[in-house]
Amino acid sequence: MKNNLTSTRQFVDKLAQEGELWRFEAPIDPDQELAEVQRRVVAQKGPALLFTQVKGTKFPVATNLYGSQKRIDLAFGSKPGQFIKDLAQAVDGLLPPSPKKLWDAKHLALTGLKVGLKTKHQGPVLAEQVSGLDQLPQIKSWPEDGGAFITLPLVYTESPKSGKGNLGMYRVQLFDEKTAGMHIQIHRGGGYHYHEAEALNRSLPARVFVGGPPALTIAAVAPLPEDIPELLFASLLMGEKLEVGRLDNLGTRMALQADFMISGLIPPYKRRPEGPFGDHYGYYSLQHNYPYLEVQSVHHRKDAIWPATVVGRPPQEDHFIAEYLQELLEPLFPLVLHQVKKLWAFEESGVHSLAGAIVKDRYPKEAFTAALRILSEGQLSLTKFLMVTDQEIELKNFRQLITTVLERSDMTTDLHVLANISQDTLDYTGPQVNLGSKAILLGLGEKKRDLATRWKGPWSDSRLGEAHLFCPGVLCVGGAPWEKEKELAKWLALEPSIQKFSWVILTDEPEAAAQSNEDFIWYCFTRFEPAADLYGAQRVERFHVGIEGPLVLDCRMKSWYPSTLVPNPKIAQGVEEKWGAAIAKACRQK
Repeated sequence: MKNNLTSTRQFVDKLAQEGELWRFEAPIDPDQELAEVQRRVVAQKGPALLFTQVKGTKFPVATNLYGSQKRIDLAFGSKPGQFIKDLAQAVDGLLPPSPKKLWDAKHLALTGLKVGLKTKHQGPVLAEQVSGLDQLPQIKSWPEDGGAFITLPLVYTESPKSGKGNLGMYRVQLFDEKTAGMHIQIHRGGGYHYHEAEALNRSLPARVFVGGPPALTIAAVAPLPEDIPELLFASLLMGEKLEVGRLDNLGTRMALQADFMISGLIPPYKRRPEGPFGDHYGYYSLQHNYPYLEVQSVHHRKDAIWPATVVGRPPQEDHFIAEYLQELLEPLFPLVLHQVKKLWAFEESGVHSLAGAIVKDRYPKEAFTAALRILSEGQLSLTKFLMVTDQEIELKNFRQLITTVLERSDMTTDLHVLANISQDTLDYTGPQVNLGSKAILLGLGEKKRDLATRWKGPWSDSRLGEAHLFCPGVLCVGGAPWEKEKELAKWLALEPSIQKFSWVILTDEPEAAAQSNEDFIWYCFTRFEPAADLYGAQRVERFHVGIEGPLVLDCRMKSWYPSTLVPNPKIAQGVEEKWGAAIAKACRQK
């Protein structure tokens, strides 16, 4: 099961051997120019990139390393996935145990012996040092970003109380030579550790690793249960023990095979403005006060390569990481969530805005308890809209999912809105940061209805515009902007010509929203909050608000929403003039 990739350079060399790397040797500005090249290559399904002359730094920069299924396979192979499948089957089949069953599962024990942490007293990342953060690549991706960011940071902290470690990917803004903004979200492990440290009035030791074994990067973003250590999961992906050590006064564990290691302290009760940052939702995450790291040292390998990515409206490079992790961990969900057969979070929504599940429904509305269980588990607790069915469907196919659910749902009883609760930090649709709502929609049992497939019109209200069918039962409708007609969605629910539809999406761009699964998910689920933006003829029965007739979702841009991400036109034009033809050629040759 051994993978042997323990550094970014090894990974880059392997990609080059496979014809999956474009060596970009022209001088390039890390201020938006590099990101523009990356975005164009991703859009054309092109190769990984190695920028050898990045202005302002001596370090080469590698991007799009994970931007295809082939490159994911080259990084990890098939053995981790097979091991997890075998492990899940063994857990299910070993009880009651017997000598034959234990013997048949012996390969799992042998593989397990290779997994773990190996304590060392020296490592590649300690080979050299630079004086400060200003020596690192200063990558800015979008025009309104608040500065340069580390876009693949592996932030490692340990609980001041229990000593348990957490490896997470929280963006890091490079303020100056010795200070970095730490976007440690309160819903994540690193945020819990910082909260504990503040309660003790202590600084929190932290390390930011960049690069090293690809498995470290994947482990940092994996939606693991809270008690499974990310470093152990990285070792599993590598097929060998991960080299670690505690070799300085900071005391916190080091990942000794990383390409870079930034070490320091996060002081308690101190904040600095961090952001804005163009994030994976496709909008700017706005400027807020966040903790910061007081840097003590910056170490790196002799042959270090700085891995980076560019996030934005999905799909980007991180699309392939999200899909890989979900498919890798899928066999484990029924072990942790016993009523859940399959689960899929739609990366096109920014991951947390939309998920679908196939569950068991053996007694009346057992599916609802399964839904609550999903919303209680780790990162899944950030899910904003959860669609649940008991039908065996291709869950990743959103049109099939929503059609199946709407054919079976009763909006008077099967739509559950949970208001005034937490919401993902990066989702600005709620009334304030970290506050919002969730919705669960059940579609269970036999098919109840045929869904409308044609809108006959005309409108009785001149404020409404063009209409486009997304799928049976779902109509995308244009209308006046939210700032001009805030109550339009309420009136749309009463419109005679839509009464045969199950869902009606009020949007600023109805034609674009109806084009594809990806477009619909992004235009719809990133632009509404269930408790604030669902409309219909309400009926309250048994203390439950149900909807009679169509459900209208107001997915227009609201005045407090952050801007969508648009590249600087001058930089985009410059990249086209200098390298447009070369980019197209490199992508064709891949």
